[in-house]
Amino acid sequence: MIEAPALRIVPPVWLADPAVAAVLAALPRARLVGGSVRDALLEREAADIDLATPDPPEAVMRALRRAGLKAVPTGLEHGTVTAVSGHRGFEVTTLRRDVATDGRRAVVAFTDDWREDAARRDFTINALSMTPDGVVFDYFGGVDDLRAGRVRFVGDAAQRIAEDFLRILRFFRFHARYGAGDPDPAALAAIGASVPGLQRLSVERVWSELKRILAAPDPTGAIAMMRRLGVLDAVLPEGTAPERLARLVAAGAPADPVLRLAALLNGDALALAERLRLSIAERERLVALRVPGAAPSPSPGAAPPDADDATLRRWLADTPKDVLIDRVWLAGGDARLRERLAALEVPVFPLHGRDLRNAGVPAGPRLGALLREMRGWWLAGGCTADQAACLAELERRLAAG
Repeated sequence: MIEAPALRIVPPVWLADPAVAAVLAALPRARLVGGSVRDALLEREAADIDLATPDPPEAVMRALRRAGLKAVPTGLEHGTVTAVSGHRGFEVTTLRRDVATDGRRAVVAFTDDWREDAARRDFTINALSMTPDGVVFDYFGGVDDLRAGRVRFVGDAAQRIAEDFLRILRFFRFHARYGAGDPDPAALAAIGASVPGLQRLSVERVWSELKRILAAPDPTGAIAMMRRLGVLDAVLPEGTAPERLARLVAAGAPADPVLRLAALLNGDALALAERLRLSIAERERLVALRVPGAAPSPSPGAAPPDADDATLRRWLADTPKDVLIDRVWLAGGDARLRERLAALEVPVFPLHGRDLRNAGVPAGPRLGALLREMRGWWLAGGCTADQAACLAELERRLAAG
């Protein structure tokens, strides 16, 4: 097959990185694929550099080792080897074609046909490949789609989705990052007809993709489209409030997926966290942000921007600073309140059980009750009393009986 490159570009400067150059030198038949090609065309720094090659995995590993590089067989059944160069990992995958698919995963066979490999990709902007000297190969119009801000499936959209229903969510992820103008109507029609297939996906894959959607600079358009097509209700049946997410994004809050999920969610945070199997840290943070009546409250406008420092210190004594600041974002994003919280030192109650025992209080229920009383006194005073002041108050109380 004779291939005609779509265009030649000036090789991006990041290709001259010694770690990248060493891998490319060891694998002369390899091309860059995926996000790094998009980044090169958009003149951006590459976040990840993945390669593809017609060479089988065993030959890739031999070539890397001959070049003095570490080769890790991370997914040989799918043709993937990780090349380690300069303490960085680069995925190298042998060209593939699908033998069978079931909507969740594919059985593949290796090939040496670049177009055949590109044809199994999900979107045209993901089917691009580029040689280290800047020659871009484009079999399905991906360059024009990238320039137009159009996310379009390779070939028949319904067939691509049926091969892996996760591509529904991937469509919205790429649209949120690269889309401009009206979305591809063929893609929307196929997605709308394929929503039931989302139930066949593992919850881990759903959350992984949803997290990427929410991490986009502005996911509100993609989220609105997901809602119109029934996708949002399918993946977040607990209930959603996209208008709250829109307010959070408009306020300039960080592009943090858990913070944005807290704004979007309109149901039980713990139930959702357990269903989607969020990490322990993600679950605890989401639940903390969605606690009803927490101070500052997650309800818009409920966090008082004129709260005094004593009130802020009391909040900081009981709740992590980052959670409080995120609650302020959820409450409307008052900049001055966030700045004051960030500037305050987190107060730490200066007494421990041993301090009470040293003062003559025996271990037992009374010690615990007295320690809680002392902490309440410390909180009421704005968390400013140091250990000496707390011990003096403890002695006063003990003397009073």
